[in-house]
Amino acid sequence: MSEQKTAIVTGASRGIGHGVAQRFRNLGWRVITVSRQPLPDQCPWAAEQNTHVQLDLSDLDEITKTVDALRPLLGGSKLHALVNNAGISPKGPAGERVNSLTTDLKVWQAMYNTNFYAPLILTRGFAQELSNAKGSVVNLCSIAGYRVHPFAGAAYATSKAALAALTREMAADMAPLGVRVNAIAPGEINTSILSPMTSQIVDNDIPMRRLGEVSEVVDLIEFLCSEKSSYITGAEIAIDGGQRV
Repeated sequence: MSEQKTAIVTGASRGIGHGVAQRFRNLGWRVITVSRQPLPDQCPWAAEQNTHVQLDLSDLDEITKTVDALRPLLGGSKLHALVNNAGISPKGPAGERVNSLTTDLKVWQAMYNTNFYAPLILTRGFAQELSNAKGSVVNLCSIAGYRVHPFAGAAYATSKAALAALTREMAADMAPLGVRVNAIAPGEINTSILSPMTSQIVDNDIPMRRLGEVSEVVDLIEFLCSEKSSYITGAEIAIDGGQRV
């Protein structure tokens, strides 16, 4: 009988993170989730014990608590996948992007805590458990890390660019441990984080002329957490319908 694999997924209460948690559970994995919101009641694992931690990763103290809270749930088992999906992207009152000149520094700090420091602290916090499994880390970056986006603000964009650089650094640092670290950079994916004006981008900037679906992103994350990607590390893979070209 093959061992049951274990994954930790952050930002799992909705969108891509929720889709990843569902997919891995369907594959027979044990999935431990983290989010600042409660899991939806319709989740088949919402009532289970020892599978979910509710903490706000925008607070640096909470991130450290997350490591401490999750370790007992692992129970000394291996960690085969860590999906650092949690992210925040505040907008202006009318849904407009918030720029580098006017965004409050507290917002910058909260953004970097969630989008950069949480992946850093969680990955190195579970380095040994990942090494024991020869596991995989997937960081969720963004197309906004490479170009000025009409809706994603400056703090969000720069935090995701920093996360892309961190992915390369951690891939080099963790390769001797047998751990692969990769990132994906989604474009406009059909989730609740989208701006109401995203249709303009679809019509003008995306060669494939459609939004991406959560299932398509989950397919890529599943691939990066599988043996099919065993020689891929330090990569950042765009999944944006050609938006970057």
